[in-house]
Amino acid sequence: MAVLSDVTFIRDISALTIADAEEAGGKGANMGELVAANLPVPPGFVLLRDCYRESMKSGGVHAELNALHREALDVTDTARLTELSERMKGLVRKAGANDEVRREILDAYHALGSGSAVVAVRSSATGEDGADASFAGMNATITNVTGDDGLMDAVVRCWMSLFSPRVITYRASRGFRADPAMAVVVQQMIHSEKAGVAFTADPSNGAQDRVVIEGAFGLGEVVVSGHVEPDTYIVSKETLQPLDIRLGYKSFKIVRGEDGHDAVVDLDESQANARVLTEEELRSIAELAIATERHNGCPQDTEWAIAEGKAYLVQARPITTLGHTTPPAAEKHLVLARGLAAAPGIASGKVRVLDTPDKGAQLQDGEILVAQMTNPDWLPTIRRASALVTDTGGMTCHAAIVARELGVPCVVGTRTATRDLHDGTTVTVDGARGEVVSGRVQAKPAASVTDRGAPSKPQSEATGTKVYVNLAMPESAETVAAQPVDGVGLLRAEFILTEALSNRHPRDLIARGEQGILVDKLAAAVGRIAAAFAPRPVIYRASDFRTNEFRGLTGGETYEPEEHNPMIGYRGCYRYVNEPDLFALELEALARVREQSPNLGLMIPFVRTKWELEACLALVDASPLNRQRGLHRWVMAEVPSIVHWLPEYIGMGIDGVSIGSNDLTQLVLGVDRDSDVCAELFDESDPAVLDAIGQIIGTARKYGITSSLCGQAPSTNPAFAEHLVRMGITSISVNPDAADTARRVIAAAERRLLLEAAR
Repeated sequence: MAVLSDVTFIRDISALTIADAEEAGGKGANMGELVAANLPVPPGFVLLRDCYRESMKSGGVHAELNALHREALDVTDTARLTELSERMKGLVRKAGANDEVRREILDAYHALGSGSAVVAVRSSATGEDGADASFAGMNATITNVTGDDGLMDAVVRCWMSLFSPRVITYRASRGFRADPAMAVVVQQMIHSEKAGVAFTADPSNGAQDRVVIEGAFGLGEVVVSGHVEPDTYIVSKETLQPLDIRLGYKSFKIVRGEDGHDAVVDLDESQANARVLTEEELRSIAELAIATERHNGCPQDTEWAIAEGKAYLVQARPITTLGHTTPPAAEKHLVLARGLAAAPGIASGKVRVLDTPDKGAQLQDGEILVAQMTNPDWLPTIRRASALVTDTGGMTCHAAIVARELGVPCVVGTRTATRDLHDGTTVTVDGARGEVVSGRVQAKPAASVTDRGAPSKPQSEATGTKVYVNLAMPESAETVAAQPVDGVGLLRAEFILTEALSNRHPRDLIARGEQGILVDKLAAAVGRIAAAFAPRPVIYRASDFRTNEFRGLTGGETYEPEEHNPMIGYRGCYRYVNEPDLFALELEALARVREQSPNLGLMIPFVRTKWELEACLALVDASPLNRQRGLHRWVMAEVPSIVHWLPEYIGMGIDGVSIGSNDLTQLVLGVDRDSDVCAELFDESDPAVLDAIGQIIGTARKYGITSSLCGQAPSTNPAFAEHLVRMGITSISVNPDAADTARRVIAAAERRLLLEAAR
C-alpha cells in the first residue's frame, strides 16, 4: 500500500521505527522495525495516539477521563474500581472518533483493499511492549474486522480497553501515572491455519541458547489467552534442532466463520492431540524469531501465524521477565511440566509416580510425589514428600490446601505429569511458578522448604478485626499457636479423620464394633489443637467428606453412592441428617474435648435449606454437647441460599457465620473449584461473589453475630482482605504462613477507614 505521508494522524507500518514508540505505541513501532529488517509482516497502518487524544478533546470528555483515571490509580476497592472503569469506558464510547480522524482512518483502510479488506485491529498503548513493561494481552485485540463501521467500532473498543480494571491495576503497579493514550495497529488479517508465540530466551529459566515456541491450530488468540494447551517446542539456537517437544491438547480452534466473524470449531480427539508444526515449519519460525532478536538486540517475545504455507510475524516485543527467573541463566533446565502454582517453595528430588494412596509406602523420604489427584487419604504420603505434583485439580483442591499448610511446594493441574515424569528422574518443583524442570536447581536460602515453620515474631500492631488461622493437622498446633493469631477460624475435620480412621470407611469400623477407636483418636487430635490455642477460640468444622473421597477409603465402595458431581452432592449438613449415627460419634468426641477445652466451637458446613439445619441442630441438642454451657454454633456460608436464609438461621440459635469463599465462588459463578481447565474463571473477587459476601456480612452485623471468612483469597490477595475489613467483617481466617501479612494488611485498612471517617 502507499505510504500515507500527507496525513496528520495515520502512518504506514513500513514508515515506523522504534523512535516512534511514543506516538505509535510499542506494538506499532516494533512492527515497523520488523519491516525494516525485511521480515514477513502483514501490511497495515497505525493510528497514532493523537487520533485518540484529539477525538477525546473533540468529544469534550478528555478532562473528565484523565481525572477519573488519576483517581482510579489509587483505588483498591474492587467494586469502586469497576465503577470507575465503566464510567471511563462509557465516556470513550460517547466521544468516539471525530470526523477528521474517521476520514483519515477510512482513507487508509480503503487503500488496503477498497473498503473490503479483512483486518486485525490491535491496541498499541503508550508504554506498552517496551523493555521495562509489557501490557501483553491486557488491551483489546479484535480479529476478522471488515467494513467501515466494523473498523470504527473496533478502534473505539481498543481505546476503551485503556480503562479496564486489570489495565489500570497493572499501570498503577508499574508506577505509570501519566494520562494514558492509545495508538492502534490495523493490519491485513492473516487467516492462519496455525499460530502461536516464540520466545528467544526460555521464560521459565532465562536460558538464552534456545527458542521456546508454542503453537495451536487456527488463530493465535487461543494460545496467548491460555484457552487451550498448546504444543511446546524447545529449539536449539545453534543447530535449530528440537531439544524437546511436548504436544498439548487443543480442544478447539478459532477461525473466520461464514458470517465473517470469529468462529469456534471443536476438534475431535485425533485433531486435539495432533502435532501442530512440521519440522520445516518449526525451523522457519525459529529462524524468524532469532532474526527478530538479532535486529532488536535483545531477547524477544514474538507472535507468528502460518497461512498457505508461509510464516508471518504479527507482533514482537522485548521479554520483560528474564530478570525474575529462579534458575541461573547459565543452567540448562528443561520445563517438563507446567500447571497451577498451588503452594510456594522450591524442592528437588527424585520422582515417584503413584496411582493410589495405598502405595504410599513406596515413596521414600524426600522424593517428589506425582499423582493424578490427591484427596485426604493421601495425607501421610504428602507429609513425607519434598514436593507434590498432580495432573488435575485447582488452587483450592485438597492437594493445594494440604501442601500449603505443610509447607510442601505444590503444582496442580499439569494434566500429563504422571505420563511426562518418570520414576527415579531428578527434577525440581517450583511451586511459586507452577513448573517442574529437569535436574536439581539450587534454591536461595530464603526459599528453602526444609524450614517448615519456626514461629513468627509477634507483631506489635493490634487490630480490631481478628486474625484466625486455618488448620488441618494437630502436629502443627503448638507451632502455629505460638504466632500472634487470635484463634483457629477453620479446623478441617477431613484430614484428622483420615488418620483417625486409618484410611478405613467409618461404617467399616462400626460394622466391626470399633467405633470407639474413631471417637478416641478424634478427641485426642482435636483436644491437642484446642489446648494449644486456649483460651482463644477453635472452630471445628464437622467432617465434610464428599462421596468420591469416602469411596477411596477401605470399604468405601460398599457404602458410598457414585455421583456424577459429588462437589454439590451428598455432603455436609444433609449427610448428618441422613446418617445421624455417624454424626453422633463426631459430636461425642467434641463433647469429650470441651470438658477440658471449652474454647472449642462447632461449625456446620454446606447448609442448603432451613429444614435441613433444623434437623441437624436437633441432633446436636440430643447429644452430650447440648449439656455443656457456652457452645458456639456456627454455619458455613458456602451455598448462595444462605443470603436468603441467614436471618432464619440466626433465629434458630446460630451465633457465628463463616464464609467459605472457595465453595461460595464455585456456586455463584458455576465453576468447579477443582477444575484446572476452568481455573481462570474462578475469581473470589468477582463482583457477584463480593455482593453475596457483602450481604452475608451485613446480615451478621444487623443481628449482632460473628462473621468470618476462611477461603483461600485473603491468604494470597491483600486487596481482598482489605475489602472484607471495609465490609465490617469480624474476623478473617488465613493459612498460617499468611497470618503476619494479613495482620499488616488489616491494620493498614483499619487506619485508612479511621482517617476517612475523620475527614
